[in-house]
Amino acid sequence: MKKCDPERDPKGLIFESYRIEGITAGECRSIFLDWALSLPVGADTSTALTGLLAQYEVSHPEHPMNTVMRDGLVGMATPKRRGGWRSRQRP
Repeated sequence: MKKCDPERDPKGLIFESYRIEGITAGECRSIFLDWALSLPVGADTSTALTGLLAQYEVSHPEHPMNTVMRDGLVGMATPKRRGGWRSRQRP
């Protein structure tokens, strides 16, 4: 397996997740959240995810992190409605 890419995976969290035998989808989601929070401000998350998938998916086709990262790409493409006071109509 290739070494982790510090630009796409600053803490090596995604890299390490592929090394954990028997990891569950829930554990992958937790690692993914920590990964997303560790990216530098202004980093292009979509580009990082695409690169990480290209790096790991072929050699680990059944790994649950692939699904988590793909879901992350889809979630970023479909923005959610803003909640709170900004979404309420004003009188």
